[in-house]
Amino acid sequence: MKHRTTRAATAAIFFAISFTRPCFAAPIDVEALTAKLRSVGPQGEGHAEAAQAWQAIAKADADQLPAILAGMQGANKLSENWFRAAVEAVAQRQVKQGGKLPVEALEGFLADTRQPPRARRLAYELIAGVDPAAEQRLIPGLLNDPSVELRRDAVALVLKNAVAEEEAGQKSAAVDAYAKAFAAARELEQIKEASTKLRASEQPVDVPSHMGFVMDWQLIGPFDNRDNKGFDAVYPPEKQIDLAGTYEGKVGKVTWKTHRTSDEFGIVDLNEIFERPKEGNDYKLTNEHKGTIGYAFSEFEIDEPREVEIRIGCINANKVWLNGELLAANLVYHAGMEVDQYISNGRLKKGTNQILVKVCQNEQEESWAQRWQFQLRVCDELGTAVIANNRALRKTEAN
Repeated sequence: MKHRTTRAATAAIFFAISFTRPCFAAPIDVEALTAKLRSVGPQGEGHAEAAQAWQAIAKADADQLPAILAGMQGANKLSENWFRAAVEAVAQRQVKQGGKLPVEALEGFLADTRQPPRARRLAYELIAGVDPAAEQRLIPGLLNDPSVELRRDAVALVLKNAVAEEEAGQKSAAVDAYAKAFAAARELEQIKEASTKLRASEQPVDVPSHMGFVMDWQLIGPFDNRDNKGFDAVYPPEKQIDLAGTYEGKVGKVTWKTHRTSDEFGIVDLNEIFERPKEGNDYKLTNEHKGTIGYAFSEFEIDEPREVEIRIGCINANKVWLNGELLAANLVYHAGMEVDQYISNGRLKKGTNQILVKVCQNEQEESWAQRWQFQLRVCDELGTAVIANNRALRKTEAN
């Protein structure tokens, strides 16, 4: 799941330590103190030490802000909140007392892509807080930034400019801007906005390739999941992939089926593949298709080994394997489905890799519990698609 530093969490830290609000600046041992902030754990570990470190850091001279921000390298989500609170305390005190922030040093920190992404985003916020021209001056250069948040800001600005061009009747310039935004976008809503506008202008768009959705699968099922026993059961596909194999399923013999989804976001509907009957637009409750397991298998070829993220969206309980290694096991039924719902880290080897997905349907009879589907994409930590050499070419059409 995605996690973002929240203002609410920062405010809570301010409230907890407000009685220590600093009133003067002093040099501090940045390395030692930031190490204490990074040591904060989710169960309260290191909290007392972090509170003391925060008090010292919050008294620092504004010129030490870049060094404090650099200390966020390796910080967890909770630690990032402590850092944000301390950095904002230093900056607010400096401005309130009529001083200036070290804008040039902060811009140098922002430009250094080796620094922590959220620290760089915070540096930008500090700059923008004292320089109204910062957005137009700095954000356009961050369109291909390795920080998700800074890239999102840059794409948002391009989309804003595209709308302005469109409203001014500059259709060609607007199309160019939307294409530029689409190429750089990594967040779902921005991808949707840019692709919708491009299609409205009869421009071809390939969302599945842009996001790295796996579209081609071998599918087999249904196997038995009555009484939820199938999640931990080991059926033949988990032991060996034999695409010519025939196995005993829940209600008879089952074999592998070749499937290529046409859904723009890679959704594979197992109800459809395994021919579950319908009444109107709703699937019928059938013994064959409730309390079942389906498997999806795909080969993924690359030239060089690399680290990737396997991101799956699934409304059913699911497991994901990469080259026989279990990456994810999510025993959750009908809690919604969204792109990148579950994110796992894996390593692709050179040559052919095997991705196996297990999708479990339970026996609930409510209408909202009938969906049996998943979507999966392969990308880097930023969300940039990793494309397999054996990926079938997809015809893109203007809609």
